[in-house]
Amino acid sequence: MCEEQTVSLVDVLEEDLELEEEASAVLAGSDSDHCSYPQGYVKRQALYACSTCTPKGGEAAGVCLACSYKCHEGHDLFELYTKRNFRCDCGNRKFTELQCKLSPDKDEVNSLNKYSHNFFGVYCTCSRPYPDPDDQVEDEMIQCVVCEDWLHGRHLGCVVPDCVELQEMICESCMNKNPFLWTYAAHLAVPGAPVQENEERGGESSTNLSNREGLVDDVIEPSCKRSREEAEPTCRLKELQEIGQKRIQSGAVFWPSGWRAKLCSCNTCQERLCEAGLSFLLDESDTVLAYEKKGKNNEQKQEGHDPLMSALDNLNRVQQLEIIHGYNDMKTELKDFLQRFATEGKVVTSDDIRQFFEQQQSRKRQRVDATGHFY
Repeated sequence: MCEEQTVSLVDVLEEDLELEEEASAVLAGSDSDHCSYPQGYVKRQALYACSTCTPKGGEAAGVCLACSYKCHEGHDLFELYTKRNFRCDCGNRKFTELQCKLSPDKDEVNSLNKYSHNFFGVYCTCSRPYPDPDDQVEDEMIQCVVCEDWLHGRHLGCVVPDCVELQEMICESCMNKNPFLWTYAAHLAVPGAPVQENEERGGESSTNLSNREGLVDDVIEPSCKRSREEAEPTCRLKELQEIGQKRIQSGAVFWPSGWRAKLCSCNTCQERLCEAGLSFLLDESDTVLAYEKKGKNNEQKQEGHDPLMSALDNLNRVQQLEIIHGYNDMKTELKDFLQRFATEGKVVTSDDIRQFFEQQQSRKRQRVDATGHFY
């Protein structure tokens, strides 16, 4: 007889905390009370697609966090994580039977919004939903920083590196649409795809890659000892192309932290990025990591105005101590109560929790009867 797999209470609490932190990272940077439409095309925000209002076969549309709460409560929503430069569609022409409750005066359409199959609940090159009830393979989904589609790790055409959550990824399709990115990839990207031999130098082994990267940095950054003519801004992309280092142009590409700052920002390259709709790559604050950091900072500021602590400040010293002691007693008793279930391997039910608080109330009444005071 096989032993039944069990999950401890600590495992459940840790998983809940992890999910809460992930949700907070996505949502804390967006306003949950006010429609984002008046802000125009928001640099980055949490978005949702409503399959109840805009079903597959119709026009794609996205709604902001606040509208997902206030205008689409009870609807079937697809969570789109975050997307850049998007203006809330809620209640515009695409929603024939719904008017936005938060910002009803909207243009018929937001012409600069970009849509994908994500808005109909499918992702990756395989165009499958997530989670996929028919997919038994455990696989993480990774977002391309250019097209912002989500792709399965096994469909990226490359080995997914360690600490992928700290890196940005550009899918193979977006790399091929913008071939100049392959030049940057040969010098700046996380090692993963094989690097071809250097055409001009007769080739170097992969063990010399780090030395070569140091040489690239020397080429890119002008020395302060050079003459004024030599120190004039040059095109970094052109310099990298002249080095001749190549990378096999297949599979997705992962980029390390700070890689955007190494892209060329000369006038020619800025025009090239603008024409390709990639100007955001020169903006490090465009990253999801920067968005999440902003959200965490906002959350910490809000935590500084805890309503419970504000209420305690308005009580006298005796009342404060009574509340604190009561809270600590309940916390200790609840911990001991749950510990018994963890020790015996039993499941905590709603009836068990209800019984615990009924016992708490009974003890409070006994203390009131005995002392004539309630706290």
